[in-house]
Amino acid sequence: MAGEKKAIVGAAKKAVKKTKQPVRLYAKGLILGHKRSKSNTYHSITLLKIDGVRTREDAAWYAGKRVAYVHKAKKEVKNSKFRVMWGKIRRAHGNSGVVRAKFLKNIPPKAFGAPCRVMMYP
Repeated sequence: MAGEKKAIVGAAKKAVKKTKQPVRLYAKGLILGHKRSKSNTYHSITLLKIDGVRTREDAAWYAGKRVAYVHKAKKEVKNSKFRVMWGKIRRAHGNSGVVRAKFLKNIPPKAFGAPCRVMMYP
């Protein structure tokens, strides 16, 4: 009788355990372009639009978070054609949730309109 109870409890525990879905640790973003005025462009500052961020207050939460622009290159390095350019969100830009980011190397114009990843950690 006691052995039967243990078997039933063990079966119940196994039935509860399911396969875990992968967790995305980043928010999706979009590279809009460089910060600019009418005649000047500031190549060292990149403007990003983050999904779900609509106000300046929402954008403030992302200040200091890391940004990754993942792209594909022709030449294979370390058995991968994917490269990453890393940056950091500095501050908000305007009142509509757009943010300014500074990358270690300036983002090329080819990347304008491309997706990027805004890491949810540090």
